[in-house]
Amino acid sequence: MSPKRIVLRFGTDISVKPIVYRLVKDYDLVVNIVKADVNPKKEGTMILEVTGDQSENGLNYLRDLGVSVQNLNQEIVRNEDKCVMCGACTGVCPTGALYMERPSMEVRFDGDQCVFCQLCVKVCPMWAMEVRL
Repeated sequence: MSPKRIVLRFGTDISVKPIVYRLVKDYDLVVNIVKADVNPKKEGTMILEVTGDQSENGLNYLRDLGVSVQNLNQEIVRNEDKCVMCGACTGVCPTGALYMERPSMEVRFDGDQCVFCQLCVKVCPMWAMEVRL
């Protein structure tokens, strides 16, 4: 079973609750936190990969708490026509999804390793890295 990628958005009342722990403990889910911006007394956002037979039950639990649960329908893609292989994106990619292939010195992109941080989009001088919804 491949992981389901979801985006969670929640208010200050939820940011102090152990919602990921509940998904693991109560619903026997495997949870990979891809990206998180969670602070006490602030709204939070998380991107998760969730795997398990009870994933829908776990997501319904989150919805019942008032958490906004959305499927992650965006992806980062590299426009091959715009890319000049400068490598600027490879220097900021935290997961190595963008890397320089040697000895050809061509930029390669492994979308499965991408965590949607969008740093590559910001640094690409040719706007070759794009967010698609």
